[in-house]
Amino acid sequence: MPPTHELPSLLARLDRFSEWLGRSLSWLILLMMLIQFLIVVLRYAFSINSIPMQESVMYMHATVFMLAAGYTLRHGGHVRVDIFYRAMTAKRKALVDLLGTLLLLLPFMLFVILSSLGYVGKSWAILETSPDTGGIPGVFLLKTLIPVFAGLMILQGVVEASRNLLILTGRIDPEADVPDHHEEHL
Repeated sequence: MPPTHELPSLLARLDRFSEWLGRSLSWLILLMMLIQFLIVVLRYAFSINSIPMQESVMYMHATVFMLAAGYTLRHGGHVRVDIFYRAMTAKRKALVDLLGTLLLLLPFMLFVILSSLGYVGKSWAILETSPDTGGIPGVFLLKTLIPVFAGLMILQGVVEASRNLLILTGRIDPEADVPDHHEEHL
C-alpha cells in the first residue's frame, strides 16, 4: 500500500480542531494587547486604575497559554533539546516523537488532570472569586483551564502519536504530513 498524505478521518478532525482553536485564540492576543495599552494610558495619563481590566489581561493570557498548547504541539513549537534529533531521519524522528508522547506527554497530562480535579472542584464548590475587591468573579473558570489544557494536550498527543506510528509503518509519507514545523537554524 503506497503512503498517503492524510491522517485517518477522526484524527484529521482532531488535528483540524487544534489548528482552528489555536488560530481562533490568537485573536485574544490582539485584544489582550489593546486592553493592556488602555490600562497603561488610563493609569499614567488619567490616574485611573481598573482591577477588572488588569485581571482580564491575566485571564486572556492564561486562556491563550493553556488552550493553545495543543496547537503549539501540532506545529512543533514546544521547547526541545534537539542536538541529535535534527540530524535524524524522518522515521527515527517519528520513533523519538512517538516514544516521547507515549512515555512522557500522555502520562504527565493524565497526572495533571488527576491532580487538578480536587483543586478545581473545590474552586467550583465555592464559586471562587477574585481576592481583589471589584475583581472578576470567575477564578473557578480560570482554574478549570488546567484540566482542559491537559485534555486538549492528550487529544493532540494522540494525533501526534498516531501520525508518528503511521509514519513508522509507512502508511503516511513523513515529508508530506508535516504541519509546518518551525526550526531554529544556526
